[in-house]
Amino acid sequence: MSLGPYASFIVTSYGIVAAVVLFLIVWIATDYRRQRERLRELEASGISRRSGRSAMDIQ
Repeated sequence: MSLGPYASFIVTSYGIVAAVVLFLIVWIATDYRRQRERLRELEASGISRRSGRSAMDIQ
């Protein structure tokens, strides 16, 4: 496969995009774990989620 005179630009671009996508995946996974831990701490301190209530509890 010949990419022509722009081969270095194409390969570099794909490499940068792959690095950014990988960074975003790691960031989202880390933030998810952090948010889940924060929610666990809030629930342990007595604060509950609104979505945890049933329709009868709201009235």
